[in-house]
Amino acid sequence: MHFDARAAKLLKPGEHMILDSHPGLRLVCTASRRTWIYRYKSPVTGLMRQRKIGAWPAMSAAAAIAEWEKLRAARDEGREIAAEKRSNRTPLSATGTAAIVPEQAPYSVRQICDDYLVGHIERHRKLKGAIEVRRMFDTMLGPIGHLQPEEVTRARAFDFLNIYSATPVQASKLRTELGAAWDYAYDSGRLADSVPNWWRQIMRGRLRSAGKRIEGKPIGTAKRVLTPSETGELLRWLPNFSETISDVLTLYLWTGTRGGEIMAIEGREVSEEEDGLWWTIPKAKTKNARRAGATDLRVPLIGRAAAIVERRRAQFGDGYLFPSTASGHIEQKVVQSGVYMRQPYAKTLPKMKRTRLPVTHWAPHDLRRTARTMLSALGCPRDVAESIIGHMLPGVEGVYNLHSYDAERRAWLTRLSDRLEELAAAS
Repeated sequence: MHFDARAAKLLKPGEHMILDSHPGLRLVCTASRRTWIYRYKSPVTGLMRQRKIGAWPAMSAAAAIAEWEKLRAARDEGREIAAEKRSNRTPLSATGTAAIVPEQAPYSVRQICDDYLVGHIERHRKLKGAIEVRRMFDTMLGPIGHLQPEEVTRARAFDFLNIYSATPVQASKLRTELGAAWDYAYDSGRLADSVPNWWRQIMRGRLRSAGKRIEGKPIGTAKRVLTPSETGELLRWLPNFSETISDVLTLYLWTGTRGGEIMAIEGREVSEEEDGLWWTIPKAKTKNARRAGATDLRVPLIGRAAAIVERRRAQFGDGYLFPSTASGHIEQKVVQSGVYMRQPYAKTLPKMKRTRLPVTHWAPHDLRRTARTMLSALGCPRDVAESIIGHMLPGVEGVYNLHSYDAERRAWLTRLSDRLEELAAAS
């Protein structure tokens, strides 16, 4: 299962929570605390042992997973990690008091980033995003991690980012997070104001993506929208996909919602109301979760969307309607990979026989863009169309226009459904 903070708070003494995708990692509840534990089979004795990782919520799920990965790697190397922890405990002096701890090492770039991770990222980002930032720091800070911030000159910062210039999107993310880490260190008082934040100044505007490359050829950064004829051809071809992928792609077109929202749909979020079936996406699941003015996203389910959701509710009940065989719900990359595998240019598993897509060079998210474009082509007002796909209205309009647009959503998605069926029926 994915970590659920609400479920963690409801644990009773003696109970524990496991994360299926992270074997051995569990959150154990006692009368006074909740503690992250790593249970494993000793490579030395073959017996079950355990190692305490940290207390929750002081240690977030992302931090616990990162520590679990290190401990699991050490265990795989044949080390007895529980014994190592006991041997590393602070020794006592002859008087029975704790021995003097050596003076702390100078504040390094790695420590700045770790403080930023624990103090900000893991508190304010979703688990997946926090894990990604930690992974980025763990794998990319090598050349400068040991340096003191005063040693990171403008030239050194430029040379460091230039190492990753071949992957400009990743380099840009790294630059942004390092700049934010420096700002966090200023705010916490750990970094003197006299130390420049070069990350905010170097390579501005230079780390831009050149777009995807297919078969070695750049295809640029243009946003793909399927034409009406391509949309109809794809709809007729959908049965060639697995039922799961076909259902997800259909929901992209019939609802205009984001892939992450579709994958995480639960039966309990669907309700039968006077005017038909509605899917209410909790604000916490939307991209606007951290925006104060955002609300739950109301999505009327019409035509094929309603049929898919009803069929899956009958099969999976109130839980995830696209469950994963491991835990939680399927990830977006499952559908993305499924689509890519059917592209004529896909060379993954070359010996595997499969039918190839007649409509090429598109990804699942392009269907959301296609739905939005089709709404405009049908004459849907901009504010209604933006509300349908879950965009918040900008500026003053977003502050003063608090209309729910429920009736308009249903009316225009009904027209979109009719148009899609018309395209699917065309030969």
